[in-house]
Amino acid sequence: MKRYLFVCVENANRSQMAEAFARIHAGPDVEAMSAGSNPSGRINPKAVEAMLEVGYDLAPHRSTSLDELPEVEFDVVVTMGCGDACPNVRAAHRKDWEIPDPAHLPEDEFRVVRDLIESKVRELLTPIGA
Repeated sequence: MKRYLFVCVENANRSQMAEAFARIHAGPDVEAMSAGSNPSGRINPKAVEAMLEVGYDLAPHRSTSLDELPEVEFDVVVTMGCGDACPNVRAAHRKDWEIPDPAHLPEDEFRVVRDLIESKVRELLTPIGA
C-alpha cells in the first residue's frame, strides 16, 4: 500500500480535497492523509459543499496538524502553497503544487480549484494504475 500525504496551511480546503480525490480514485491501494502547517481546526463549508457535488462527504473530516501524523515515511508528500512553513516530513518523493487557496473565492472559482486538484491527483496516481 502506498502512503500519500497532502499538505497545505490550514488543512481546510486544498489538502482535504486532494486527500478525498486520492481516496476516490485510488481506493484501497492508497492510504491518503492530509495535514496543515497551521491547521484552522475546521473544514471550510465551501469545501464540504464542493465535494458533495462530486459525491464525497468531507463533513466527517477534521483539520489535522502535521504534528499529529504517524511517524512513517510517506511514499509521496505533496505540498500546496505552505512553503517554508512545512517542516521536513519524511518522504520518498516530494511534489509542490502551486494551487491558490480557494478559501475566499466565489463558488464558481472555488470549483475551478477543486477540479484542478482532482486533475493533479489523477495525474499523480497514474503511475500506480489508479
